[in-house]
This record gives sequence, C-alpha cells and structure tokens, in this order.
Amino acid sequence: MGYAKRPWLHENVIARLKKDCNFDLNYRFKNGLDVGCGAGLSTKALRLVCDKVTGTDIAETMIEVCRELYGDDPAYDFYVAKAEETIIPDEKYDIITAAGCINWVDEKLFMDNVEKVLDETGLLLIYDFGITDRMIGDTDYTKWYQEYLWRFPKPARKERKWAQSDLPESFIMEKQIDYDMVYSFDLEQFVDFMLIQSNVNAQVENGIITTNKIRTWMEESLSPIFNNDRKQLVFCGYSWYIRRNRNICGVGKDKQQ
Repeated sequence: MGYAKRPWLHENVIARLKKDCNFDLNYRFKNGLDVGCGAGLSTKALRLVCDKVTGTDIAETMIEVCRELYGDDPAYDFYVAKAEETIIPDEKYDIITAAGCINWVDEKLFMDNVEKVLDETGLLLIYDFGITDRMIGDTDYTKWYQEYLWRFPKPARKERKWAQSDLPESFIMEKQIDYDMVYSFDLEQFVDFMLIQSNVNAQVENGIITTNKIRTWMEESLSPIFNNDRKQLVFCGYSWYIRRNRNICGVGKDKQQ
C-alpha cells in the first residue's frame, strides 16, 4: 500500500489540463483510460474531470490495491493489462492518460494501441514528475540529495523527450510543457516517500542494503534539515498533449472546445 501514499501531485497536472488545451472550465470528459495506473492516484486525478474512468496496470497487485480503494464506486473500473494491450471498449475513450509509465513501454506498440482505443477527437496526455534537489529556503538539502544519488544511483531507463517524428502519422504533438510543483512533507512522510523510489528499491531487491538501514541513514541525515518542521520540496514535471492528425483522419471541428 506504500504506493498509494505517494504525493498526490497528479491532481495539479490534471487541473492545468483545461488551461493548457483551452478547454472550457466546465468541460468534462465522458470516458477516460489511465494506463499504468499503479495504485490509482493518477486514475483518481483523471476522475476529477471525467465521468467514468478505467485504470490498467501490468501488475496484478496494483490492480488489487485499486479495487480495494475505489471498487465501491461504479465510476471506476480496473483490469490487468500492459499499456500496449488495453482492450478496445464499447465506447472509445475521449481521454487517455499515461502517468510515469512511458519510459517502460514499447513506444510503437503503445501508440498503435492508442489509435485503436482513442476516439477520433480524443486527447492523449502523457505526463510524469519527480523529486529534485531543491527544497524551498534550504541549500543543505541540495547537498544531502547529491549524497543520496551517490549512494543510490538511478537505474537505467529510457528518458527521452518525444518529438513529432516519434509519433505515427495519424497523431500530432500539440503541446509539450515543463513546470515545477511544490509539495510539503514532514520528515517521516519524506523518508517513506524516498524509500519507494526505484533507485532505493533496486538496491534492496539486490540484497545490497536493507530497508531498515536506509531508513536509519535517511532519518539521521535529514533530521537537522527538517528540524521537526514541515518542508517544501520541489518536483519537476512535464505534460505532453497529443491529438489526432485531422488532415490524416478526416476529423472535423474539435467537439471538445
């Protein structure tokens, strides 16, 4: 259940969607898909602007968590699937979100699947955000973060900004936006969050160090920085807005705007 306690910055990303894409403030999507939904935080955020949402994830344990958290609400549905293999619904999705999973998918197969399940006037939103070395008003944290990365290097993964040339001919990269977000933690919350980072998990899973030893080091080294107070940490995020190429698909005026 640790992943369900991640900072819910997803709601900030969704909140800016309407502004970034010039939607009416009262506009709501009808049927949304959240691929790579994890513990459902991104699905919960999509639900803020969508009448019905479906979440998919490759991990059955994550889907079980989602069903436990949201299963009583008929507006939610969850099932196990790769991001490249979501099922074509009876009513195609008018929005698809992919939060923090795009670095792990087969890009061509993913977009081939999006083409099958996304409505002709639908929107694909790919986004992610991550912790940085910045704490509001404290440079000592920056030094701590540098040591943290030395102790726990980030595992290799694809980290590449897509361009129009990466998309099938039937899609257009409408906008790509980078931004900062701030989230407030106390020491315990921050340590819990850092303990579920992939670079920490990699060392624990490989038997290099135990979770308890990592927690002890973090608490001791961060205690003078937090000083029994809440601190504001800076996250860096991005959003990519992708639409159908109307010149290829023959789609008329965007009914969503």
